[in-house]
Amino acid sequence: MRHMKYIFIFLISLLVSAPVYAQAVHVAVAANFSVPLKEIAQAFQVKTGHEALVSVGSTGKLYTQIANGAPFDVFLAADQKRPRLAEEKGLAVMGSRFTYAMGKLALYPASSPDVLTQGDLVRLAVANPKTAPYGQAAVETLQSLKLYVPLKDKLVYGENIAQTYQFVATQNVDVGFVALSQVVDKPDKWIVPAHYYQPIAQDCVLVKDSPAARAFVDFLKGETARAIITRYGYGG
Repeated sequence: MRHMKYIFIFLISLLVSAPVYAQAVHVAVAANFSVPLKEIAQAFQVKTGHEALVSVGSTGKLYTQIANGAPFDVFLAADQKRPRLAEEKGLAVMGSRFTYAMGKLALYPASSPDVLTQGDLVRLAVANPKTAPYGQAAVETLQSLKLYVPLKDKLVYGENIAQTYQFVATQNVDVGFVALSQVVDKPDKWIVPAHYYQPIAQDCVLVKDSPAARAFVDFLKGETARAIITRYGYGG
């Protein structure tokens, strides 16, 4: 009987402790980083047992959702502004913010910016500059090239950088400004020089504190995640 008692206690302890060690982490991520994050989430689960549940959108819209009480644990933005605001407004854990990647802009399909001045250009896709930092970078690039005014009426706005890429991939537009991470393996792209736009420093912030969320943030800072981030064309 004593042995049966110990076995019963052991089984109960497993049932009670399992949720503590294997938890879900709700991650809100800017659209440009959705594909790298998929790989990172898989590696994270293999190492820790925790599952990252991902919600993708534009940085501006994700921030609005967080401000309205969306149940996210971690916010991976495409800028520094929204994570900083989240801390300042008490929507995130103060002091948890850090830069996880430096984004890069690309024109696709194109080998140079000359495609923008060709007479047969009808539609040019950019992400919405009001909510998507990559869209703002695209506008700044056009301004640097002194092409914003001439091309203004040809711009087609994607809700986020993922939709912007879809416009190009489905040939609904002639060319588009996208995240380098989306076309890093494509030969026909023009990587926009960094001095054409303000740096796209992408910050992460902890929205809700928990052991699993902390584990995800620590993993994002680690060597495995850093290697994936670099492979997708991001700067450190």
